[in-house]
Amino acid sequence: MDGADVERASETIPPNLRLLLVLEAVAQAGSPVTPTDVNEQLKLPKPTIHRLFATLEAEGFLQRELDGRSYTAGRRLRLFSANVLTSLRVRMARVAVLSALAEEIGETCNIALPDREAMVYLDRVETKWPLRIQLPIGTNVPFYCTASGKMYLASLNPSHLNRYLGAAKLEARTSSTITDRKALREEIARTRDRGYAIDAEEFMDGMIALAVPVLDDQGRLLVTLSFHAPTQRLRVADAMAHLDRLRAAARELGHLVIYDEDPKPSSE
Repeated sequence: MDGADVERASETIPPNLRLLLVLEAVAQAGSPVTPTDVNEQLKLPKPTIHRLFATLEAEGFLQRELDGRSYTAGRRLRLFSANVLTSLRVRMARVAVLSALAEEIGETCNIALPDREAMVYLDRVETKWPLRIQLPIGTNVPFYCTASGKMYLASLNPSHLNRYLGAAKLEARTSSTITDRKALREEIARTRDRGYAIDAEEFMDGMIALAVPVLDDQGRLLVTLSFHAPTQRLRVADAMAHLDRLRAAARELGHLVIYDEDPKPSSE
């Protein structure tokens, strides 16, 4: 496409839509992209696409990666996504799914969102048992020693996982915390293969957890769905009995987020 063709193509995109289309393209990519990558879709003049990226970076919607060329979602865009997920209409239906799951399992159920350095609890429904573990909405928990965090790590491509494992400080939260990088890599590989993650008292003594992914329309991890319980009441082997119901609820949540519809009850 020559310069005249690019100019004609760019005229079909209203100026007030261009920033949104850039953000949409970055979000759909799911991995770091350059302005040139995005412009293969948008066909804007080269100075225009670089100006749009510079504006979004300056305002905190995008952030530059360590290579200096590619970009990923910045803090404002991640918060924007979280706020969409917590909008009243969607949240009411989401909490209904979470409440039904918590009632059936009998333990506290959580939805967690990956942020830059930790998982953030987005929603939760508490167990009715008086013995419970307090991790309120907004709590940040590490990737490497929680079920939700390990589920997220299992969704990363190899280069991003390598970068995390090379830089993360693996502190022992309990005697069961995996602090050896090779052992953690092996645990993440097992998590990826089986499609669920386990926290066997790795984050907190006396607490176990089980997590599964909630996927977007492209099959990528959007958030995690998990439940945790005190070991006085539930062991890991017993928690596995709830895996099918957890996965069914995750599919309902994915359908709700993607299509903005009331989730259909699972047949499972």
